[in-house]
Amino acid sequence: MKVVITKIDLVNVIGKIQNIVPAKPSSPILATVLLEAMDDQLIISATDLTVSMRCHVDAKVIEEGAIALPARRFFQLIRELTAPQIKISAKANESAEITTGSSVFKINGMSRGEFPHLPDLSTAHEIPLSKASLKEMLSKTVFAAAREDSRFTLNGVQLQISQQKASFIGTDGKRLSKIFTSVPIDASLSGSYVIPLKAVDEMIKVLDETNTPVALRLAQEKISLDTGSLTLITKLLAGQYPDVDQVIPAEIAHRFSIHREEMISLLKQVSLFTTDTSNSVRFSFETGQLHLMATSHEIGEGHVSMPVDYAGAKLDIAFNPFFFLDILRHSKDETVRFGLNDAHNPGVVTDSTNALFVIMPMRLSEAPSVSSTETSTADVS
Repeated sequence: MKVVITKIDLVNVIGKIQNIVPAKPSSPILATVLLEAMDDQLIISATDLTVSMRCHVDAKVIEEGAIALPARRFFQLIRELTAPQIKISAKANESAEITTGSSVFKINGMSRGEFPHLPDLSTAHEIPLSKASLKEMLSKTVFAAAREDSRFTLNGVQLQISQQKASFIGTDGKRLSKIFTSVPIDASLSGSYVIPLKAVDEMIKVLDETNTPVALRLAQEKISLDTGSLTLITKLLAGQYPDVDQVIPAEIAHRFSIHREEMISLLKQVSLFTTDTSNSVRFSFETGQLHLMATSHEIGEGHVSMPVDYAGAKLDIAFNPFFFLDILRHSKDETVRFGLNDAHNPGVVTDSTNALFVIMPMRLSEAPSVSSTETSTADVS
């Protein structure tokens, strides 16, 4: 293999693919990236056996071929080089020569035959979603998904396909986010698919950086995102995702509007008086007013208020302020709609989009003191 490529193009590809290489690979080949030179392109691939990425970049191919190089060392070297052009030559003895001007570097690699085969999903079912729509739905659900939960499927975002509708859902058991959109697909296509969080995070990055149309393709056990010059492929998580519709209140007794930015500001203030062991804020609703209160023996007490168009009987409920802040940050509009039934059932936040956010309450003790809030065992799943 012999190829010449500009440093800026190569560094750009490295920036996209570096997070796919596992920090603690289960085998030496997973610590490498595969370089393939063909058809006036350099193709760079990486995988951790669950999430894989393949990037294409224009290059001058003098001799076609391929080699797997240690990713960390190769990436570090390329970033340190100062010449605008880089020549990469792979020899038969599984080593590569990196040349820039008068500088020559040799890196030992591995045969392309040892690198895992990346599947081709070009003929899989395409889910026609615009770049903006897909990015919005992934961003509005991934924040609510669990991280390293023992319930394996919660460590991902669920994609539900049913009746020409695509729904994305994320939950960690304490909060839930769901958003849907109509898709012009075959009405017979339906199913539930759980996308790993690492893949979702990488999809969002890809959607942030690309200006080209995207294609989301779905197979039985895999899903891919294709932008033309980049393909991200991931295995889907196995297992049953919880039936989240069971915890979304069918009826809401109290619905009212909340000024989103004011609520964010006040929650940030009062959350300063919470700790890791006492991380609840009491929400006290009365006609026209919302009082937010938190207390800690170590820190002190915070109490703030804001006007709301609540018109029901006095109602006290406790929430994790950081979960509530996450929901508000991923909402839009100047005001959002908040729905409540009582102190023991979840609250619901909606905006002008098709998104719906659910937050489970934390338990309030019988004592009226703010300092008596306790951590809840309520669980979405």
